[in-house]
Amino acid sequence: MEDRIDRPDPDALLRQTTHEMGGTRGRLKIFVGAAPGVGKTFEMLTTAHRLIRDGVDVVVGIVETHGRSETAALLDGLEVVPRRVVAYRGQTLTEMDLDAILARQPRLVLVDELAHTNGSGSRHPKRWMDVEELLAVGIDVFTTVNIQHLESLNDIVAGITRIRVRETVPDTVIDRADEIELIDLTPADLLQRLREGKVYTAPAAARAMRNYFSPGNLTALRELALRQTARQVDAQLIDHMRSNAINGPWAAGERILVCLTLQDVDGSLLRYGRRLAERFHAPWTVLHVETSREAGVTIRQRTASQMHLAQSMGAETVTIPGQDVAAETLVWARRHNITQIVAGRPVSSPWTNWLMPWAWASVTRILADRAGDIPVHVVGATDVDGDVEERSEKRPLAFSPYIAATGIVAAALVLSLALRHGMEVQNVSLTFLTAVLGVALGFGLWPSLYASVMAVLLFNFFFLPPLYTFVISSPDNIAALVFFSITAVTASHLGNRVRAQAIVARHRAEITESLYEFSRKLTGITSMDELLWTTCRQIAEMLDRQIVILLPHDDKLIIRASDPPEKSLDSADLAAATWAWRHDRAAGRGSDNLPGARRLFVPLRTARGPIGVIGLDSDGPGLLLGQEQQRLVDALGDQTALAIERIVLSQDLDQARLHAETERLRGALLSSISHDLRTPLSSILGAASSLDSYDALLDDKDRKELLSTIREEAERLSRFVANLLDMTRLEAGALTPARQLCDLGEIAGSALARAAVILRHHHVSLKVAPDLPLVPLDDVLVEQALFNILDNAAKYTPEGSMVMIEIARKGGSIRLRLTDEGPGLPADNPERVFDKFTRIQFSDRQRPGTGLGLAIAKGFVETAGGSITAENRPDRTGAVFTISFPIVAEVSG
Repeated sequence: MEDRIDRPDPDALLRQTTHEMGGTRGRLKIFVGAAPGVGKTFEMLTTAHRLIRDGVDVVVGIVETHGRSETAALLDGLEVVPRRVVAYRGQTLTEMDLDAILARQPRLVLVDELAHTNGSGSRHPKRWMDVEELLAVGIDVFTTVNIQHLESLNDIVAGITRIRVRETVPDTVIDRADEIELIDLTPADLLQRLREGKVYTAPAAARAMRNYFSPGNLTALRELALRQTARQVDAQLIDHMRSNAINGPWAAGERILVCLTLQDVDGSLLRYGRRLAERFHAPWTVLHVETSREAGVTIRQRTASQMHLAQSMGAETVTIPGQDVAAETLVWARRHNITQIVAGRPVSSPWTNWLMPWAWASVTRILADRAGDIPVHVVGATDVDGDVEERSEKRPLAFSPYIAATGIVAAALVLSLALRHGMEVQNVSLTFLTAVLGVALGFGLWPSLYASVMAVLLFNFFFLPPLYTFVISSPDNIAALVFFSITAVTASHLGNRVRAQAIVARHRAEITESLYEFSRKLTGITSMDELLWTTCRQIAEMLDRQIVILLPHDDKLIIRASDPPEKSLDSADLAAATWAWRHDRAAGRGSDNLPGARRLFVPLRTARGPIGVIGLDSDGPGLLLGQEQQRLVDALGDQTALAIERIVLSQDLDQARLHAETERLRGALLSSISHDLRTPLSSILGAASSLDSYDALLDDKDRKELLSTIREEAERLSRFVANLLDMTRLEAGALTPARQLCDLGEIAGSALARAAVILRHHHVSLKVAPDLPLVPLDDVLVEQALFNILDNAAKYTPEGSMVMIEIARKGGSIRLRLTDEGPGLPADNPERVFDKFTRIQFSDRQRPGTGLGLAIAKGFVETAGGSITAENRPDRTGAVFTISFPIVAEVSG
């Protein structure tokens, strides 16, 4: 045990070494005050001047003087980084220029008002995030903050001052600080500074003294600042002691430890510890060392009840495994700088009091003897009902271990009788010791003591002269028998201890293995129902309890899984479950909240708050969960809550993606409809109104041109509507291809004839290989698909360029290749052109169209039994669309 105390804590030693070597992270010093005006900024600037005289490179990142002349005067002689100008809601604001400081790379930067919210357009929304970035690159930072801006104290400050502080700093930022300096000023002195106008202007000061700066508020805030700073210094003290292997205690601040043992059943020990902690205004901890003697259900329930009582009194509860309660308690106390220990007076009978001075010592006596500089308070029980030892559990006596012990010792006797002719008597005794050790490992303490007595008697009867009597004639034999007896009893005790430790280790290993397997199961689960049922089965198997899991739906809890299956809860259970969910605390049976419920409900919580509850029940009476079971429920609940949150976030992400895709498609459709409906309609209406209004003034050529415009735009509008209808049919699966043997060359010629008008400004070439077989396909669908590809080529290729169609046989299929001389397709993903509403934009020109033509072409070709691909030309710019259809059978003339 002493080796464990004297060895430095590795984690603390690593932190100290990193701190001393500097590392890559800068140092953070925070000047903390109870309220504005106590002098935080003044002290920070004064310290900066002192460092500059020592040769430290210091710059001012941002300092708010608030019109205080003494503070402004301290800026003289300091390099100030110019602020960044930010426009916000018609006003001009100035903020700290983070990039300028990073470029300047000073050794130390002064950053005032750590909790400040940055203006719009800043890289970080909060100033403390700017500080984190400065520290990350190795720049030291001095900063200031008032205690009311600490996140964990926000509700407390609001309750004291009736004012909710909106700008807060996470506690982790304060905890990671290398130094904290408290700038303290009494409420009377601060109020005097207010009256003298050294904090605010006269009207603002009068208003502040009527509201926030009342003497009571300032006193409460000052106490909060003192306590928070003391907590930080206390943590640094413990870290220093651990890294330097200092046993302690260092009584810089009081810490109370209550040692809870099996005999403490009435709560008097805990109540005394609570009173002692209140007297010293000190934190207190209840420690229970879990030994192998706590195998009984009654003992576990009693201990769990005491730990639950301690938690309700505000104590921190800790349970650690061990065999030597006093030694483990002292090790823990010295490592945590405990200054006072509270222990219970042992409950014993007169004969144990007579034997105790030389036979054994109680835990309390060992603590008092070995505690050294730590005072030990001994508290007597006030309400003890009978015997409180483990034997009060009235367990039935089991004879099978003693029968087995008898058989093992008898076997050892037979073996010893067989070996005594060739071995000395002292060596023969080893067989009996082996038997005793085996009984201790297999059956525990009392059977091993029984085996020890049997072994001593048999060894005396069969091997010590005179043989076959219990008389001992030789003094040497008396000494041998005595030492054999001592060795046998010692072996039984050691064997029992090893057995107990093995049982505890095996039990913890089983729990660890179960938690590991459970975590592996959770990683592979993607369904909420599967997750909840898996959790129910796991908890039910590990705790032997009835389980129900409730999750919120429409602001009410509903049963999502249970083992055994449950369809509803009674009103008391439902009220307890709802209370546990809303207040993030356990409720129901065995708790302090709504204890009349049949079940105990434990909240499932994540960093975002409670997301559901687990209900536990058992048919037997008494406390539902012991300390170990409570920790197990917490561990399983935390894993389950994280898995639930992961699935919920995954579902939210899928919904967000679906919503984003829907919005994209909706926007694309509206954009296409607004353009491709309005443009041809405008052209048709313009041409028709011209014919109607100016018919007498128009010659035949003008009339034909206007009529041609009407016809072309009407055809364009018809193609647009047809595309929408075709896409609807494709997505609905309403297309049924009418396949027949067709000539792909004739289909290509027909598509070119339809596209003659839109391709009139292009050069078109059609090459069809001779003697091509007919292929089974739907000629209407294929012609429409080819027309859509030609229409796409007309839109995206320049006038005068070549559009070439080649049809040839390729292996077991016929391939149609359409090649153009346009700008080509996206190099990273050419196949993206087949997506709905995809329109490729080159330069600043947006091509007309819906982005549905190629998607429809792909759908038609695949419905007709073929395949289509898109790629860029290898020889020059341009796109290549390849349509392939398999050849089913050759058709001869």
